[in-house]
Amino acid sequence: MSKNNLLVELFVEELPPKALRKLGDAFASQLVSSLVANGLVEADTAFEPFASPRRLAVRVSAVAEKAADRAQNLKLMPTAVGLDADGQPTAALLKRLQGMGLDASVAAQLTKQMDGKAEALFLQRTLPGVTLAEGLQTALDEAIAKLPIPKVMSYQLHTNCALPGWSSVNFVRPAHRLLALHGDKTVNVSALGLTAGNETVGHRFEAQAPVITIDRADDYEQQLTNIGAVIPSFAKRRAAIEAQLADVAKLLETPETGPLVAIHDDALLDEVTALVERPNVVACQFEPAFLEVPQECLILTMKANQKYFPLLTQRGKLSNHFLVVSNISPSDVSQVVGGNERVVRPRLADAQFFFNQDRKKTLSSRLPELDKVVYHNQLGSQGERTQRVRALAIQIAQALVANGRGDAQLVAAAEQAAALAKTDLLTDMVGEFPELQGIMGGYYARHDGLDDSIAVAIEDHYRPRFAGDALPRNDVALVVALADKLETLIGMFGIGNLPTGDRDPFALRRHALGVVRMLIEQDLPLSLQSMIADGAKAFGTLITHDLAPLETFIQDRLAGLLKDQGFDARAIDAVLALSPQRLSDVVHRLEAVRSFTALPESDALAAANKRISNILKKANPSDIAATVSPALFVEPAESALADAITAVKPVAETQLGSGDYTAALKALAALRDPVDAFFDGVMVNADEQQIRANRLALLSELHGIMNRVADLSRLAT
Repeated sequence: MSKNNLLVELFVEELPPKALRKLGDAFASQLVSSLVANGLVEADTAFEPFASPRRLAVRVSAVAEKAADRAQNLKLMPTAVGLDADGQPTAALLKRLQGMGLDASVAAQLTKQMDGKAEALFLQRTLPGVTLAEGLQTALDEAIAKLPIPKVMSYQLHTNCALPGWSSVNFVRPAHRLLALHGDKTVNVSALGLTAGNETVGHRFEAQAPVITIDRADDYEQQLTNIGAVIPSFAKRRAAIEAQLADVAKLLETPETGPLVAIHDDALLDEVTALVERPNVVACQFEPAFLEVPQECLILTMKANQKYFPLLTQRGKLSNHFLVVSNISPSDVSQVVGGNERVVRPRLADAQFFFNQDRKKTLSSRLPELDKVVYHNQLGSQGERTQRVRALAIQIAQALVANGRGDAQLVAAAEQAAALAKTDLLTDMVGEFPELQGIMGGYYARHDGLDDSIAVAIEDHYRPRFAGDALPRNDVALVVALADKLETLIGMFGIGNLPTGDRDPFALRRHALGVVRMLIEQDLPLSLQSMIADGAKAFGTLITHDLAPLETFIQDRLAGLLKDQGFDARAIDAVLALSPQRLSDVVHRLEAVRSFTALPESDALAAANKRISNILKKANPSDIAATVSPALFVEPAESALADAITAVKPVAETQLGSGDYTAALKALAALRDPVDAFFDGVMVNADEQQIRANRLALLSELHGIMNRVADLSRLAT
């Protein structure tokens, strides 16, 4: 069976740039998966996706003209259903065969095979392999149907038939050509009202021919590049842009600026790659006077509105140069440069105007306006929310001071920063660029003469904004960030507005993970339960739902984070089973559990702990004595265990008090032999009620000592 490389291309109108990469990968992978399922290619076949602004394509290696025939052993129905008492086919079997296009004579060829505990009828036959045209048609239909299209477009397609008319087609953009080549032969398939051929179209302005005839599947990329002036591979086009950005930036280096580098932004690079067919990077500049505006504003307007690449110095300071990725390559680029410089100037002037206007009012003078901004219809205005964040920030700062971290200045600074944190939402700059909230507040706070710690707190209180983001830079910022995120979590859980599997409009998962990261990575001596309780008080009667699920929700985020950091799932379960309120202790506890599990005594102690837990769960609390009475000991093993507990308990308590969880758990190793001896020689559920109650009390005391760091029963295999 001959094999050749296969090329399939859909030529369409300009595709949505933010979705192009995903569309190209999905089209290629789905089409190949379908070809594999039909036996036309091997499962590990090589393929290359192509995606440019006006095409989705894929080249697949070693595709057969026809799939190999395959044997099929098809279960039809239980023998008792398909055959009557005389062994003749029943009506049910005949109907099934008829539905498969087979006649009654096939019934005599069926085999009987065991299917589990019952016998069933099986049809053994050879299915002819599909042809490439059949398999590719199926693959095309499936690939198009399963594309992750952001928004489907409906358009009319003219049909040339006896009665000419129009048919409606649904696709991401209107499609104009379909190309399908197996080696040098066209494959007879169709899609979206188009019949496959061997022609495509190159660059709108720079192609050497209006239509390009592709000679062979393997010539596609070369012909498009040389004749069509298109780099069809998304990955290669992206790499070409990166290389040009670096090369052009190097040419702009001066003694004053030093080396310049284009700002790194993967999303912007992907979007620009999706906007051009053959990139040509050119250098532009703007007036240095605009650099008086905060560089975040200038960078954002150039990236978001114009898709430009700002150039930074080695120290990360914005220069007045920027790079443009053009889709044309004229011999004289002056018009391209001049046009882009004219376009960017009004954008930068707007940013300069907003910045100057905003500084005419202090942040504190904007506070009353927050009362007019709705935060949530059940939770009030932004002004009310600010008061709640402020109250919680005071409580958190006071708790830190009480635990030896910070002083009265921390409380005062946190209160002021929390009060002003949301005021920049009312500025013109943030109104135009919401992404700058917090950042602009920091600039305006410094302009108002506020302490830098407060300005940093206003700027950083949204951190961490995403997974892997940096944490707030000082304690004031940490306090306000914790208060802000906890207020959102408490409020939303308090009104029953919980995230679902696919919806989390208030980013509660991200907020919870941010709280976890700050408490752990900054080793904050704070109680999660206390912070939630303090926050709930600030809401008053607005809280209508139980907040217990919130603590579980945060613990779940913590468990996920710890698993990502490589901690054992059973160890995490054992530690979190105790619901530790100081999350900063959790990692220390896990490290202690890791050391404990390396001890030779750990398995036996964990198993014994599980046994003790089960015994105590089954016992009625009223049947357990309040204290252990040595006078009621009957067996030597009871006295030995009690003596061991007496010896180990003060050692473990001392280690726990100093925060040395590892030493506290290692101290338990001395209990292994007494515990084993106890269970070998003592009947816990003795007939005598007092003796039974005393033994249960002894086990209860032992259980309490063993499970101060983690629930060791969760470690038992």
